Amino acid sequence: MSQSPSPRGPFIKTALSLAVLGLLRVTRHLPLPWLRGIGAGLGWLLYLLVGRRRRIAEVNIALCFPGMDEDARRRLVRQHFVLFVQAWLDRGWLWEGDEALVRQRLRLKGAVHELDSPQPTLLFAPHFVGMDAGWIGLTVQVQRRFCGLYARQRNPVMDQWMAAGRRRFGEPHIVAKNAGLKALVSALRAGEPLYLLPDMDYGPRDSVFVPFYGITAATIPSLSRFARMGGARVLPILSRLTPEGYEVTVMPPWEHFPTEDVLADTARMNQCLQQWIDEVPEQYYWVHKRFKTRPAGEASFYR
Repeated sequence: MSQSPSPRGPFIKTALSLAVLGLLRVTRHLPLPWLRGIGAGLGWLLYLLVGRRRRIAEVNIALCFPGMDEDARRRLVRQHFVLFVQAWLDRGWLWEGDEALVRQRLRLKGAVHELDSPQPTLLFAPHFVGMDAGWIGLTVQVQRRFCGLYARQRNPVMDQWMAAGRRRFGEPHIVAKNAGLKALVSALRAGEPLYLLPDMDYGPRDSVFVPFYGITAATIPSLSRFARMGGARVLPILSRLTPEGYEVTVMPPWEHFPTEDVLADTARMNQCLQQWIDEVPEQYYWVHKRFKTRPAGEASFYR
């Protein structure tokens, strides 16, 4: 006879979530070097304790950098865990800190003037650890309405906090991830730049297989498809964690994009992403199973 789920499970998760939020609401007032120091210590601890995610990062980095020796790969994984935790702690001041402080710590650079154009625009924001800082940087510094996707979190406490944080500045248009294409294309055509993060493995549905660091990788071709459907151009947005906060770089729009070849467009996206990762490999989101979806007959890399 099966047992019903214990009511203690949701209670414990809620209590832990409230404890984490309490910590972030305390640490957000600390000077940034102190906060980053705490993040470094917690990052080392997480590296030691979370074996499953550490193994995923190790596999990803070994696949993408086969010429890197084992010691260098291990250092890179440790660096990534430190930066991952530092960026997570930064969400305390990003989502609830003083607005003047947020503006001071988020520096927009590059082709920022391109964001003033009324032309339909896709913002390609890869999964670097500063991805949330990039969104906040745009919405707090640029006087226009942006559109973003939001996937509801299973934990209701964290879901409420994260949703409120991402809506904090600029009255953005937030579209539920399951809302379908029509709402996103309508937002594009209405002149709302759409912030997309399509560089993860979201499973076989709607994905195509294109190279990423020379390895066949399931990739969502949304940049190419949305660009064609909305008559939009693509501006890459690169968010980098720095000692002073974050640099959010707006890159010039891609030329000759999209084409009629969705596969070629998506492969180009991955190729550009590789170049940006090579500049700061420790800041890419390696704890995700980037290569989990394999072509038929191929074994998993993560066994």
